[in-house]
Amino acid sequence: MAPTDVCGVRETHVSILLFLGDRVLKLRKPLRFDFADFSTPSARAEDCRREVELNRRLAPDVYLGVAEVIMEGKTLEHCVVMRRMPAEDSLAQLVSSEPESVWDPKLRTVAETLARFHTRADRSDAISNAASIEAVTGQFEANVTATARFVGTILESGAHDKVVREVNRYLAGRGPLFSARIAADQICDGHGDLQAGDIYCLDDGPRILDCLEFDDELRYGDVAADVAFLAMDLERLGAPSAAERFVRHYEESAGAQLPPSLLHLYVALRAYVRVKVACLRHEQGDPLAAQEATKLLALAQTHVERARIRLVLVGGLPGSGKSTLATALGATLGATVLRTDAIRQHLSLPEARRTAEPTFRSGRYTRERTQDVYDTMIDAARVQLGLGMNAILDASWIDSSHRDQARSLADESGADLVELHCTAPPAVTEQRITTRLQKGTDPSEATVEVARAMAQVEFPWTSATTIDTTRDPEFLLTEALRILAQDTE
Repeated sequence: MAPTDVCGVRETHVSILLFLGDRVLKLRKPLRFDFADFSTPSARAEDCRREVELNRRLAPDVYLGVAEVIMEGKTLEHCVVMRRMPAEDSLAQLVSSEPESVWDPKLRTVAETLARFHTRADRSDAISNAASIEAVTGQFEANVTATARFVGTILESGAHDKVVREVNRYLAGRGPLFSARIAADQICDGHGDLQAGDIYCLDDGPRILDCLEFDDELRYGDVAADVAFLAMDLERLGAPSAAERFVRHYEESAGAQLPPSLLHLYVALRAYVRVKVACLRHEQGDPLAAQEATKLLALAQTHVERARIRLVLVGGLPGSGKSTLATALGATLGATVLRTDAIRQHLSLPEARRTAEPTFRSGRYTRERTQDVYDTMIDAARVQLGLGMNAILDASWIDSSHRDQARSLADESGADLVELHCTAPPAVTEQRITTRLQKGTDPSEATVEVARAMAQVEFPWTSATTIDTTRDPEFLLTEALRILAQDTE
């Protein structure tokens, strides 16, 4: 018997699907949720029409139309009529059962299709407003409110509260990032509910089904939100490599990289939406839904932690190796490195050409001009953090007031502050300084005498982790990364 000859019924939290030969009939449940109202026949009929209209954007030959359910000449209900897709061709089935050589080319085609869809999708001021920081925050708060009654029963309260806290912390400091995404025209009328089980990889191209139709504003969003939904679902299915490949294929097709921290944030938000849905299914009697909700909450927690933004202070006296470590960390983390030596040189470029040997607390190194350098660095870091990027600040940090500036910046930006204090014996630092000045290729002008003078006024830095830079550079980088991981747990 062919699969399309088999009849069956499947139920979701909002619909009942009847599988009849080569057709699927989809009926809405007569229910009212906080996010949708299907309680009247007219509302259900309108939702059916809307579902067909919107889903024909990505699967025109699957959504055949809306049919009436008639008994004794009276229309009792409406249903969506769909062409039945072969179950073995669903992306979820392929990723779960086939080798990578089979599913990866199909996954690439899905990514290419989605990128083209996003390019031509509708855009407007109203659509863009739905992806503002205020709108995204409001949507998350609404989901938290709807999920609250399940916390402490289905959902472990500590894990749930941590996800909520970290999402809110990220959102509170990232207004500039959301504004930049709107300005870059990255907001569109998307799909809103991309799940691997609703994507079918046919020989003539993918069919992407079941977009979110009952609330336009929940479908409007950053293209990264659509990408994150499918990445989340693939990871939920136990295929993290497929999730990573899908993101990479999408970025290649779109010709642009998605902001990594924003992508992780959206994965967490999408997982949280599915937490709510799983809780509702549990409430409706699904025996497996509670376990699924717990699994999805863990997935949300993983990605909201990966979305966290870091402000890393790498400090120490001249010759301590701080710039070498800061540069290595920046390359590894993909973070912007801001260095006081380079900023000072830029702010006083004409003076920088002078050959007079610098002295501590005079010329370009007075307290006032040093403060200008730190202010400039802090302002530049504020921009980076607001755009969802990590920032590494390479400076001596001998003055506690400058450290206080950085702490205040971390607080206002919702960033994790990590402080690393590089040290080495004077004989080592002085040899490094002498060699650096002889080469003349580094922006640092500090002499051995300046370093000795700075050591006399360096304020104790008890909040920092000390790094002995006399060890192997690769070991130092590994150690610093370990410290960063510990400080952000």
